[in-house]
Amino acid sequence: MSYIRFENIVKSFGSNTVLKDINLEVEKGQLVTLLGPSGCGKTTLLRMIAGAEDVTEGILELDGKSISDVEPKDREIAMVFQYYSLYKNMTVYDNLSFGMKLKKCSTEQIEAAVKEAADMLGLEELLNRRLKILSEGQKKRVALGRAIIRKPKLFLFDEPLNGLDEKVQVQIRTEIEKLHERYGTTILYAAHDKDEAKKFDAENNRILLF
Repeated sequence: MSYIRFENIVKSFGSNTVLKDINLEVEKGQLVTLLGPSGCGKTTLLRMIAGAEDVTEGILELDGKSISDVEPKDREIAMVFQYYSLYKNMTVYDNLSFGMKLKKCSTEQIEAAVKEAADMLGLEELLNRRLKILSEGQKKRVALGRAIIRKPKLFLFDEPLNGLDEKVQVQIRTEIEKLHERYGTTILYAAHDKDEAKKFDAENNRILLF
């Protein structure tokens, strides 16, 4: 059974239909790259999965259940947007732990989760620094760490390498591959650049033209 399923999905903004008759199935644990030009609807598709946009028509299922009426906070999905939302006046530690504090997790749980994410992403030395003094690549790693800490069923990445230099792109791409290998979580990754899409490990990456 497919883990993510789109059946005849339509998305319209008023009289403007941006997605029409989208049929797509993704198996659990796959890394799938949605490849297409800017403005083709990739971001809208990811936002519908995350619950940031409503489905106009069609069926959207996650793990065999319709999620169209499920609140975004209850979907167990983490999304890293091209324009990530972080708290620039807070420290890296506070950014990483923010969601867990809202859920009133114990101090021990928070410290363990932050340590795991920081160790994986090389953020250990940055935990006490404020976001506003970090480089763009470091901020992107913090955004990735905040997603990891949520332990989601599904990761959504929307053009996460845009605006980064080639060296940092390689670092972030490597971290995403490590994330997939370590946790086996399903990943949908939107990209407009064909060369970028092909740089993931070909054995683990399924590319869908959009």
